[in-house]
Amino acid sequence: MTIHQTPPQTTEQEDTAGHPLFADAPSSVEFNKLRKRLLRQTRQALDDFAMVRPGERWLVALSGGKDSYGLLAMLMELRWRGLLPVELLACNLDQGQPNFPKHILPDYLGRLGVPHRIEYQDTYSVVTEKIPENRTYCSLCSRLRRGHLYRIAREEGCSALVLGHHREDILETFFMNLFHGGRLAAMPPKLLNDEGDMLVLRPLAYCAEADLAKFAEAMRFPIIPCDLCGSQDGLQRNAMKAMLADIEKRMPGRKDTMIRALTNVRPSHLLDRKLFDFAGLGGSAPEKVSADAF
Repeated sequence: MTIHQTPPQTTEQEDTAGHPLFADAPSSVEFNKLRKRLLRQTRQALDDFAMVRPGERWLVALSGGKDSYGLLAMLMELRWRGLLPVELLACNLDQGQPNFPKHILPDYLGRLGVPHRIEYQDTYSVVTEKIPENRTYCSLCSRLRRGHLYRIAREEGCSALVLGHHREDILETFFMNLFHGGRLAAMPPKLLNDEGDMLVLRPLAYCAEADLAKFAEAMRFPIIPCDLCGSQDGLQRNAMKAMLADIEKRMPGRKDTMIRALTNVRPSHLLDRKLFDFAGLGGSAPEKVSADAF
């Protein structure tokens, strides 16, 4: 376990540009529009779902992928500008994957003065031992990783675990549940864990994956690929991603419409009897008719 919390020395130029993380960011109009859009969408999600309670401490999960780097950048920038009154601690869980470049994240975070903790837990061996090679590792890997992150958050006195799931992650999960789970459910932007002592926050809920990819490329983040499951084919999520990409290509703007739909639910126009009192419509409850009669 490694912890680093020494703040960086700032210059007048850095203060003008924002957090030191943006010191080498492009100055083009296109990039500034992208940066402002992501910041605006992140702030909107923080406000819409009442994520912020001033003075708390958040554990920001950092995998080394484009989404988690984007999440860290947005949160650090908002905090730098006095718009996010919480303490942030970045955390990378080294899961023991072969050839994992252990130096990249500590070097990057240390150079920028970002408070962070590096934790080693060999979940790779557990996953590969229990899951056959022709099956997907994601579910078990995610559960093991989440359990360790909850533990670390408690050890660090954090009230929330912050994850980098974006708009597409939420939509893909919705359709996976619709097609394979037989339920209407997605990834909530704000969730209380089963134990009831930890919030799970997803501030990038409104952010498009394509925007995060462009942002990561422009910022030249030191991306660390996932060698555990990245090469596995046939994942249900990949099928959902391809379907959504095809819909967006044929009908631009549909992803934004779908996200808005998830915020505009009408229980009376669905079929869930636990969610809406259909029996109570029209006065007294009607007499039940046996299905056998048909």
